[in-house]
Amino acid sequence: MHSSPSFAADDEGAAAGSLRHLGQVLDFDPSQPYIATMTKLLDEALEAVRRLPSRDQDDIARAIMQLTGAGPPAPIVLSPEEREAIARSNAAGNRGEFATDEQVRAVWTKHGL
Repeated sequence: MHSSPSFAADDEGAAAGSLRHLGQVLDFDPSQPYIATMTKLLDEALEAVRRLPSRDQDDIARAIMQLTGAGPPAPIVLSPEEREAIARSNAAGNRGEFATDEQVRAVWTKHGL
């Protein structure tokens, strides 16, 4: 897989091998092609992913990004009890049932807040 990023020559010219990209000066030999290397196994895995439906490709991409630390954290899976507690809370809110200021202060005090 070959890719060639677009760079603009720096004011002093590309002859010295200094090129500007996003405000940074990158030093490399512009006569050599830019080749992104990866292991054969990773290349084979990505080729297999390319054959999958878009939704599955996105799921795999998110997993890879999470594993490399480049993506958002994995979603938290709620237990049935937690889902029920949230549903009860939402229902109470829909009925206009909210804690009083005094009740909120009591909880904060209890937890040292």
